[in-house]
Amino acid sequence: MRIVRGRSIAHEVAKLANRRLLFSADTERAVARIINDVCKNGDTALRRYAKKWDGLAPKQSLRVSENELKSALASIPSNLRHALETAAHNIRKFAEWQKPQEFTKEIQSGLCVGQIIRPIDSVGCYVPGGRYPLPSSLLMTVIPAQVAGVARIVVCSPRPAQETLAAAALVGVTEFYRAGGAQAIAALAYGTKSITAVVKIVGPGNRFVTTAKKLVSFDCAIDMLAGPTEAIVIAEDGDPAFWASDLIAQAEHDPDTSVVFVTSKAALGQQVAAELKVRSKTNAIARESLSHNGVIFVTNSRAESIEVANAIASEHITLSRDQLGSLLSAGSIFLGPYSPQSLGDYAAGPNHVLPTAGAARYRGGLSVLDYVKIITVQEVSREALVRIAPVVTTLAEAEGLQAHAESVRVRCSRA
Repeated sequence: MRIVRGRSIAHEVAKLANRRLLFSADTERAVARIINDVCKNGDTALRRYAKKWDGLAPKQSLRVSENELKSALASIPSNLRHALETAAHNIRKFAEWQKPQEFTKEIQSGLCVGQIIRPIDSVGCYVPGGRYPLPSSLLMTVIPAQVAGVARIVVCSPRPAQETLAAAALVGVTEFYRAGGAQAIAALAYGTKSITAVVKIVGPGNRFVTTAKKLVSFDCAIDMLAGPTEAIVIAEDGDPAFWASDLIAQAEHDPDTSVVFVTSKAALGQQVAAELKVRSKTNAIARESLSHNGVIFVTNSRAESIEVANAIASEHITLSRDQLGSLLSAGSIFLGPYSPQSLGDYAAGPNHVLPTAGAARYRGGLSVLDYVKIITVQEVSREALVRIAPVVTTLAEAEGLQAHAESVRVRCSRA
């Protein structure tokens, strides 16, 4: 893991700050062919890809039966079931706290405004099933949809592990398909005989899934384009083993993970580097990530450390509570030495589907807000309309929209 200090910091930070989700032309062409194939040939194409890449047996149903889901839940160890139940409880509680509220208020006498909250009709939750089974991603994508009141919740996952099927049964998922990759995204966006199209697609995935979400996003809403994991730890003191273990935890997701340690204490930077070397010895993926994408910044001050973090806008960030007010952008924040980033990946309650590649500059992580529509409402009394009419007609005429002005005048003339 490289140690960067002095004038080199600005150059390295700029590279991280300007990172983009790059989709190669070859990947986009391949994904576009898959999407077009599924649109044209439906289940035939979907099954062909599922057999080729996802291990679907020749006569196996794309849809996982409710009995299979229930059997998976019955088969898992009691400690795993307890862990899933605890995580699900915390995720649900947090989503309930997040849910926006309806209101009606009188903004002027006789002019009432407000908002109503309505869930989207349907959602497709993509749960990766590649390098690791991710039942946690099922909980993170499904539970906020349930809290929002989404009527139809569909899960797609390639080679779904028993743990993932068990998590689905635990939270009451009934529509689950053995489908992954770009072909699953295409089926969710455009529909096949087996899978009816959804209004929105959410959840993480590999470059093919992410590219597919990009290509269908004008026809079907998506949450975000999530790239490789990112993590920053800012510290001036504390146990180097704590900070190193956080970075390794995120680094093991993917060899392309970006992990950064920021400190103004050179000695601490060296100690964390040593811990990283020792603790990643048995974790090949983390070791590759640290080698290719790991940086330790030794800054001149705590203020500069925060500037580095704000410029990068990382998916995960650990810092002290007194620095929180200065932080402008992040996907999810972890305060203090006893708030490991992996806690947020599983059981703290906030969502682990988070913005990457600088997207934290304009949005936060997946939340119950991604599953609802906030619809505004206005109701005006006769007297209030007469009072506000000059404002509306003046603005309408300034814009040259005479019919807008007339729609107000005709009411005032008969009030």
